[in-house]
Amino acid sequence: MTIQTRSVTSRAVDDDLLATLPTTDDPTLRLALNAVTHSGVDNSALDREKVTGTPKVMSNRLDDWSATSQQKSGRCWLFSSLNLLRSAARTDLGVKDFELSGNYAVFWDKFERANYFLNDIIATVSEPLDSRLIQFMLAEVLGDGGQWDMAVSIYAKHGVVPKEAMPETEPSTHTAQMNKQLQTLLRKAALDLREQAAAGASQEVLDAARRGILADVWRILVISLGNPPSSFEWEWIDDDKNFHRDGVLTPTEFYARHVGIDLSGYVCLVDDPRREHPKGRALTVEHLGNVVGGRQIRYINAPMDTIKRLAAETIVAGEPVWFGADVSQQSERDDGLLVGDLYDYSGLFGVDLSTTKEQRVNTGASAMNHAMLFTGVDVADGAPRRWRVENSWGEEPGDKGFFTMDDAWFTDYVFEVVVKVDSLPEELRAAVAEEPLALPAWDPMGTLAR
Repeated sequence: MTIQTRSVTSRAVDDDLLATLPTTDDPTLRLALNAVTHSGVDNSALDREKVTGTPKVMSNRLDDWSATSQQKSGRCWLFSSLNLLRSAARTDLGVKDFELSGNYAVFWDKFERANYFLNDIIATVSEPLDSRLIQFMLAEVLGDGGQWDMAVSIYAKHGVVPKEAMPETEPSTHTAQMNKQLQTLLRKAALDLREQAAAGASQEVLDAARRGILADVWRILVISLGNPPSSFEWEWIDDDKNFHRDGVLTPTEFYARHVGIDLSGYVCLVDDPRREHPKGRALTVEHLGNVVGGRQIRYINAPMDTIKRLAAETIVAGEPVWFGADVSQQSERDDGLLVGDLYDYSGLFGVDLSTTKEQRVNTGASAMNHAMLFTGVDVADGAPRRWRVENSWGEEPGDKGFFTMDDAWFTDYVFEVVVKVDSLPEELRAAVAEEPLALPAWDPMGTLAR
C-alpha cells in the first residue's frame, strides 16, 4: 500500500500574524484574564445557573445506604459491581449498610490478571519487542482498572466475601506502590520468557517458568493484601437485632446463598459513536481480560435512546444499574454534579471548543474511565431527565457520596450500561450470540475504568 503525501512548505510564526492577535486592550479578554489568573479555568467557567438549577430529587430512588470508598486505588469497576451485588445481599441478610470485600476481589483480579498476561506474552513471542502490541501490553500490565465482564469472571470463579472476612489493608487502598513492584516483576518476566522462547524453549519449559513467576506474584499479594480466605465462619446480626449463624462457608457458597444474582444473564451495552461501528453489532477487544477461560469481553453497540430506556426501566423495577462513563468531563466533585455544559469554556475564552462525542473518541479526548452505579432516575412524561449515581469516592463529595447526572451529560459522556439480556429489544437479541467484531487492544472501547 502506497501512502500519498503532499509536499508543503512549513511557515514560521511571523510579525504580520503577531500584529493581528488580540491583546488586553480587548475588555472581554481582559475580564476573562483577571478571572482565570485569580480563580483558575474551571472556577471561572463554572455555570452558576447549572449548579443551582439541577435538582437532586428523583421520582424513583433505590438507595438508603452509605456510599463506599475505593480510596487511593483504581478499583471503581470492582466497587461498583460489588455495590450491585450487595444490593441483593443487603435484602437477603436484612442489613442496610452491609459491604462486600473489595480487597478480596482485587487480590484475585491481580493474581488472575498476572496469569492472563503471562499466557499472552507466551502466545505472542513471535511479535517483535518494539511492536505496538507488545509495547501496549507492557505499558498496561497489571493496573487497577477493569471492565464489567472482568468483574463477572472474578465473581464466577472466586465468589465474594463480606468485608470483615478480608478487610482493607494499606496497599489495597493505596495500590500504587504494590502495583509498581508487581509490574517490575512481570515486565522482567516477560523479557525472560521471550528470551527463553527465542532460545528454543519448549511449551513445557515456558509453562514451568510461568508457574514460578505466579508463585512470586502470590507472595507479593499475600504480603500486601493478606491471605484470601478459602472459607470463613459467617455470623451476623440483622437490623432488627436478630442473630444468625451460617457456619463455615466458602466464598462461592456465600455468593450462592446471600447474593444469588446470575451474572451470566447480563450484557454490557455500549454507545460507540464511530460511524464505522454500526448499532446492533457485537464488539470485543483483543487481549483484554483477566481470567484465562473466563468470560469474553463483549459489548453490544446500541442506540443511546435504547440504553437510557433500559437503564430507567431497570431502576423503576427496583434494581440498580452498573455503568461506565468519562468523569473527566463537565463534572464537579464537591457538589457531586455531572451536568452537560456545566463549564462554559467556549464562552470563557471566546473560542469555539465544542466537539461531538465521535470527535472526542476519534482523537483520544474521551473514553470510559470510571464505573459507578445508577441508584435512581427522575422520569417525567415517560422520559428520564435526571439520574442518581452511587460513586465509590466515600461520603464527602456530593450528597453523602451520591452524584446527580442530567440527561444531557448521559448522552455525551456515558459509554457503557449493563442490563439483563431478557430486557433487550428484538433488534439487539441476535448480537448476544453472534461472533463479535474484534477491535485492537488499544482501541478506545478497551479503556479501563479506574
